[in-house]
Amino acid sequence: MAKQQFKAESKRLLEMMINSIYTQREIFLRELISNASDAIDKIYYKALTDDNLVFNKEDYFVKITADKESRTLTITDTGIGMTQEDLENNLGVIAKSGSLAFKSENEAKDGHNIIGQFGVGFYSAFMVADVVTVTSRALGSDEAFKWESEGADGYSITSADKDSIGTEIVLKIKENTEDDQYDEYLEEYRLKAIVKKYSDFIRYPIKMDVKTQRPKEDAENEFEEVQEEQTINSMVPIWRKNKGELTDADYENFYNEKRYGFDKPLKHVHVKADGAVVYNAILFIPENTPFDYYSKEYEKGLELYSNGVLIMDKCGDLLPDYFSFVKGMVDSEDLSLNISREMLQHDRQLTLIAKNIKNKVKSALQSMLKDERDNYEKFFESFGRGLKFGVYNDYGMNKEDLQELLLFTSSKEKKLVSLDEYVSRMPEDQKYIYYASGDSIDRIEKLPQTEMVLDKGYEILYFTDDVDEFAIKMLTKYKEKEFKSVSSGDLGIESESDKQESETEQNDNKELFESMATLLSGKVKAVKASKRLKSHPVCLSTEGDVSIEMEKILKAMPNSQDIQADKVLEINTNHDVFASLKSLQGDEDKLKLYTNLLYNQALLIEGLPIADPVEFTNDICKIMV
Repeated sequence: MAKQQFKAESKRLLEMMINSIYTQREIFLRELISNASDAIDKIYYKALTDDNLVFNKEDYFVKITADKESRTLTITDTGIGMTQEDLENNLGVIAKSGSLAFKSENEAKDGHNIIGQFGVGFYSAFMVADVVTVTSRALGSDEAFKWESEGADGYSITSADKDSIGTEIVLKIKENTEDDQYDEYLEEYRLKAIVKKYSDFIRYPIKMDVKTQRPKEDAENEFEEVQEEQTINSMVPIWRKNKGELTDADYENFYNEKRYGFDKPLKHVHVKADGAVVYNAILFIPENTPFDYYSKEYEKGLELYSNGVLIMDKCGDLLPDYFSFVKGMVDSEDLSLNISREMLQHDRQLTLIAKNIKNKVKSALQSMLKDERDNYEKFFESFGRGLKFGVYNDYGMNKEDLQELLLFTSSKEKKLVSLDEYVSRMPEDQKYIYYASGDSIDRIEKLPQTEMVLDKGYEILYFTDDVDEFAIKMLTKYKEKEFKSVSSGDLGIESESDKQESETEQNDNKELFESMATLLSGKVKAVKASKRLKSHPVCLSTEGDVSIEMEKILKAMPNSQDIQADKVLEINTNHDVFASLKSLQGDEDKLKLYTNLLYNQALLIEGLPIADPVEFTNDICKIMV
């Protein structure tokens, strides 16, 4: 038969499919194996309605054969085969899919589904082959036919000899070039790796002659190299097995085999969803943080399969950023894929799956927090910072999902507590959830601002992560209890008599405080008599939304603006230092000296830099003389 031109599309279309649609050449083997699996499925469908046809699963397989000498790679299947008309219609018309037509005529039954819906996957073979030859004999036919093409120039169909039903595809692999090494597609190890990556869970055996060593029969302790046929795919994926027949060890082995991490997962979630969208999933909560987790290089996502065929290594759309630590996979028949089956269309099915997975992960974490506290604290140590960022990001849109999962170190017993645990043990007279921020727990415990709250018997949450206070500002309250920093200007603790006494102290020393505020103009908003200090002479409090810790964090950021907290210098009027201050009225030089010393002392307590360390040391020397 003379060479024919492709009926539907131009040479440019085929070139575009080969060079643009697929991002990785190795995809060709996935596509050809998927087509072979589809061909076997078609026999299975026919056996469901044809009493004369018996489907014996052991008789059906896919075989891969590489011949380095002839530079050919052969993919053989025992599927339904193609007639001359099928070859003409399915391979002679680019982007026409026989599988799609078959699927429309035969609704999926018994868990079998045909995924070759676009009809372009076959042509991916031309990415690695100069010549593609397809020899096929259809079920119920005594004739076989050969389709052959060198690419966009066209194809020919001729009669052929074939003893059995099925299809054989022979690829004449391209010669190596300076930029591309095509030899890899003739190497046993490479072919096995591609099958393992994309087609490990094809439901039929994928066979290959594999080199192995065995003991020589006539020589002791000597081995000979032989080739033996092996099945190189797993066939039945773990996610399609019943949960009851799987053990924790089975899930851990799967985690290790898929190289999701080098640790032991803290928890797994096995999902079999059969509702508005049908999918299977196995999700893992790791114990250890990947080395690049908190960097821009980290790529979130779950492995995505369509009927056991890997479509994407990392589908980021299935996980919100705050659950990016989750590892695992999703397999669904309901996905709308693009023409290359490498990417998802953003549709309702994907959104439903992602929403469901988010809820499953949240439930698993809540269960850990309640029933496996030690494991949850291990998890939180690794990934808690990400949950806090999740509360802060997107203007607090996700705070309702995450607030119950947060843990903070408490002033009581120095243990991690949840917000729920904190609120549940608050005294009746406590109005606020109190927190203190700092570089470390040790540093926070020494803050003068904590004295009054602790003396009241109230619990304080210690914030040591840079995101903590930003997240809490986004929450604003938990179970109707507002958050309050121990450095806040008004702690909400003082009794009416305390307030009146403080106002009296403020009024009695108004002139002194105003003079000090003038000396510290631009540095503090005011100088006040402290209501919170017990043993310390001085501290800084803040007014407004920006705290001192937030100021430090914001200033440390690249291209930061000069963001300042509204600071108030508080003086302990019961301290001996205050008596010295009062005696300085009228001595402007000494008042300035003491004022600067107290202000710099307050800065050091907060971990803030002193503007002029030399001046500070000189001031200390002045009072020592």
